[in-house]
Amino acid sequence: MLTRRELLTRTATIALLARSTSAASQPSTQLCLFSKRLPELAWGDLGRAVKDCGFDGVDLTVRGGGHVLPEQVVDDLPRALDAIRAQGVSVPMITTELTSATAATARPILQTAAKHGVRYFKAGYWRYSASGDVRAQVNDAGKAIAGLAALARDCGIEMGFHNHAGYIGGALWEIAPFMDRLDPKWAGYYFDPRHAVAEGGGGAWKAATRLVAPRLKMVALKDFRWVKSDGRWLIEDCPLGEGQVDWTFVSTSLRDAKFSGPVSLHLEYKIPAGTRHTLAAAMRDLKVARRIVESA
Repeated sequence: MLTRRELLTRTATIALLARSTSAASQPSTQLCLFSKRLPELAWGDLGRAVKDCGFDGVDLTVRGGGHVLPEQVVDDLPRALDAIRAQGVSVPMITTELTSATAATARPILQTAAKHGVRYFKAGYWRYSASGDVRAQVNDAGKAIAGLAALARDCGIEMGFHNHAGYIGGALWEIAPFMDRLDPKWAGYYFDPRHAVAEGGGGAWKAATRLVAPRLKMVALKDFRWVKSDGRWLIEDCPLGEGQVDWTFVSTSLRDAKFSGPVSLHLEYKIPAGTRHTLAAAMRDLKVARRIVESA
């Protein structure tokens, strides 16, 4: 028969093991580097550089001028994934320019990515035209998004809609009614706080953050500041943590949403030419990104 002390010790041990098992089973957020800024690196070199910088993965461009060209995706994407993963980093997401499920490369891209273990993809952008009928433009974009979501479901890969200032859905509110009709398993948001603040910096961006939280797939990290030049206020991209975005609010929102998807670090500000300068900037911003994610 166990003594009281032995019973308490055994109970505490079991509880500790249960907590450890639960924590281990929870998906962890992967910090990825967006490959856009390293077009000069071959797939294996890209993976090695990202690994050496301390990232967990790569957000791989599969688009015109990207690391994998859409027309060659069936042959090249599996090779790219193998070369990158061989360096010890993952590829949880790809960035595409897909805006229609009927595009010739849409199904090959999504099928190939899903078949080879990529869970998420970023769709392309829908531009406003000069037409005065904005509602019709948004409606057309909503239909196209629904088509891509259906194709994503068929292929077994999850779609993230990226809010980008100046494009349809940049403010998020206009596209939300269309997103709400879609299966959240296959269609959600690739949320970009920088663009949300640029579109609704007075406070609407915080409401937009709460709006997308239940359907959050991926997150983009970058920053900007307003600068005055020749009497005009302009957007100037800057290193992460040095701009307008309230990253404490972002961290809290990610924590409240129990977000565990990939986070893609973008380097949109001016960096001296050369791979070493890009990687130095990436490592600097990664330190800030880790603080944001670890606070979430």
